[in-house]
Amino acid sequence: MGPLACVRVLDLSSVVFGPLASQVLADYGAEVIKIEPPGGDSTRHTGPAAEPGMAAMFMGCNRSKKSVVLDLKQGAAQTALHALLAKADVFMHSMRPQKLTGLGLSPEQLRARYPRLVYAGLHGFGEDGPYAGMPAYDDVIQGMSGLADLMQRQIGEARYLPTIAADKTCALVAAHAILAALFARERTGRGGFVEIPMFETMVGFNLVEHFYGMHFTPAKSGAGYPRVMAPWRKPYKTLDGHVCMMPYTDAHWSRFFGAVGQPELAQDARFADQASRTRHIAELLEILSQHVEKHDTQHWLHTCERLEIPAAPVARMDDLPQNPHLAATGFFASVQDPAMGEVRFPRSSVRFDGTQPPITMPPRLGQHTHELLRAAGLSDAAIAEL
Repeated sequence: MGPLACVRVLDLSSVVFGPLASQVLADYGAEVIKIEPPGGDSTRHTGPAAEPGMAAMFMGCNRSKKSVVLDLKQGAAQTALHALLAKADVFMHSMRPQKLTGLGLSPEQLRARYPRLVYAGLHGFGEDGPYAGMPAYDDVIQGMSGLADLMQRQIGEARYLPTIAADKTCALVAAHAILAALFARERTGRGGFVEIPMFETMVGFNLVEHFYGMHFTPAKSGAGYPRVMAPWRKPYKTLDGHVCMMPYTDAHWSRFFGAVGQPELAQDARFADQASRTRHIAELLEILSQHVEKHDTQHWLHTCERLEIPAAPVARMDDLPQNPHLAATGFFASVQDPAMGEVRFPRSSVRFDGTQPPITMPPRLGQHTHELLRAAGLSDAAIAEL
């Protein structure tokens, strides 16, 4: 099921960046074969687990896949991998590029042997720059790409976002880049090499809005979009909690100022139009917060609904599985596992013609080794030797 139902992906990546990218492809219907070393992906042991090797972090990035264990330091394991590659559409890895040639897995080696193969290198840094081959992890890339600087500008302290933003963002970019290469192959008959570097990807992600005045020559301002860096841009404190609200257009602000008894502020030169509000955003949001703290959360939810201003309460992460909208759309799916019982997953938000491919359990380590290698032509004796 799914638009990628005839696509086979061999994924040699680990941790989150690569596995999340291939999970997107699995959610779209691809057969994703996770190639793991004998010790398995390190995330198999990260977080709570109902059984060894099936920890929470692994569960979040590896649903609906198959697992084959190969020790690629062995020549026979490399031969077995090539037996799988012969029928693969996509090969993806997150290894440092300098290790690939010795394993016979460089882009040049595999593309010469399998001309229809889409080869995806999920790297830390682009191969033509001085950082090529350096190790990269989410925290490091958040710092190098400017995220920690943005936090320091807003709150006065350099911090990482409380989510693995670089790994997850780059994973989504990798998934759509692989899909683009598959689409090109359908037109040309030839595969290609797709490089997805984390550093450049996250710099581009951050500079969508934050390149700001630096688009121009000479620069009209330094980097940084003022509205999202303003210290007052946060959930606003009410009498009994917090509310997220965002007056944005001229009409929104005019209605809001009228509702709080200060209609004259809609004509204030600082706030009269989008450009002026952007220049004076810190003052504007401070005024907003001073009004919000005078009433309870429900007051503002009702008021914003009446004024057609976007607003919502702050949700606790633990409460999201009970969210009525997510329940109605079937966002959380359960799988019955013979050993672990009911296991729940947040599923893909994407639907094709109103449906989604079914979710299956993340694989146990090496669960499909014999099945897939036998189907690839290896004898039982060869598999046993591996």
